[in-house]
Amino acid sequence: MTKERFDVWAGGSAYERYMGRWSRLVAEEFAAWLDCADKLRWVDVGCGTGVLSAVMTARCRPRWVVGIDRSEPFVGAARTMTPGSTHFVVADAMSLPVADASCDGAISGLALNFLPVPTAAVTEMARAVRPGGLVAAYVWDYADGMGFIRRFWDAAVAVDPAAAALDEGRRFPVCRPERLHAVWADAGLVDVSTTSIEVPTVFSDFGDLWDPFLAGQGPAPGYVASLEPADRHRVRDALGSAVPRRPDGSIALTARAWAVRGRRAVGAATN
Repeated sequence: MTKERFDVWAGGSAYERYMGRWSRLVAEEFAAWLDCADKLRWVDVGCGTGVLSAVMTARCRPRWVVGIDRSEPFVGAARTMTPGSTHFVVADAMSLPVADASCDGAISGLALNFLPVPTAAVTEMARAVRPGGLVAAYVWDYADGMGFIRRFWDAAVAVDPAAAALDEGRRFPVCRPERLHAVWADAGLVDVSTTSIEVPTVFSDFGDLWDPFLAGQGPAPGYVASLEPADRHRVRDALGSAVPRRPDGSIALTARAWAVRGRRAVGAATN
């Protein structure tokens, strides 16, 4: 199996039901952790549907935010949901269309692990910020802390052992605090720190959990879409047997993300 062919992120509404409702909660906690000043200039790398840009716009009252993503449908969705001084551009995160040292901060939400060379991407983010500027990001803890995705892959592997190669917990080793710290340090950033962010993910019933896996957005749903109907039903049943249910049928899990931040050294060359 080619892992990358399942990494499909193209539809705003499908993303919203699968991940957006939870990523918004994490974005709020991340922005609070940054404790940013007003009137700063931000670039949001891998902005997706604009969740983090919207939170930063509301909380930090920036001078401007530029959101960058390579998915045209996501950028289109972002433009409809984020008002004011935010501008969205279809572009490559590995080659940001902003001038050297033109931003006060570069941020990224839930995207770093999907970029081909995370250290190169963070170095590019550092290029975009002024000396002393902030570079920060967060990613899901796929290995241990992202409850519904962890349970999904455990169920999938029980049915189809070959699915282990697609498990995001195995595929994305950068999604650990020690690895994130190392990437930031390797990119030349200083004052590096990490933290965990945990949010509730409560599903009204099993359908509310399972149905988003049928929309093909992201690695796990992409895998589900590749299955024959009988195998899809087997994975669904295995997952249904594994998740805890409240008396009313709802399913209460948690999702953990790891966040990291650092600063471009004062006196660093601006090329």
